[in-house]
Formats: sequence, structure tokens, C-alpha cells
Amino acid sequence: MAWRCELTGKTRQIGHRVSHSNRKTKRRFLPNLLKVTLLSETLNRSVRLRISANALRSVDHRGGLDGFLLRAKDSELSPRALELKRQVAKKRAEAAAA
Repeated sequence: MAWRCELTGKTRQIGHRVSHSNRKTKRRFLPNLLKVTLLSETLNRSVRLRISANALRSVDHRGGLDGFLLRAKDSELSPRALELKRQVAKKRAEAAAA
């Protein structure tokens, strides 16, 4: 399982661990990933995603999962989230046409 947020695309970063003698060795900075169940109001079902804590705050700020997905860039989303975005957009288009 990759250390990657399914919504924002945040991934691990590489840096240096610096000792007191200023010796530098490689280390990883991992994102704070959480397994969260989010509710899609348009699709009327819940979705389980592995997202960062920062993404969870962004989802709340943008008005839920549907609002976040519709504003998100396709390049940042995982294949599962991209499929969800397509389903939400399709369902909203059907609702607007009817």
C-alpha cells in the first residue's frame, strides 16, 4: 500500500536526519494518513478512502466529499477517487437535466 493520499496526492518526502555532529543521513517524512468513511450526498452512499488529515479538513471546508471532488484536479486524484468524481458529475448532470 503506497503512502499516498487518495484525494490530494500527498506522498512521502525525503530529507536528512541531522545529528549533533551535523552528519546527514536519509530519512522519510510520511503523511498523516487516515482510513475514513465519507458520505457522498449525490450518490447517496458512503465511501471508504485513505486520506491525509489535511485533506480531511479540506473536505470539510469545501462542503463535503462531492464539493471537494468536483473542484479537485484530475492529476491529484487516485483512480478510485477519479471514478467517484465521474459518477458524481454524471449524477448531478442528470439531476440538472430533469
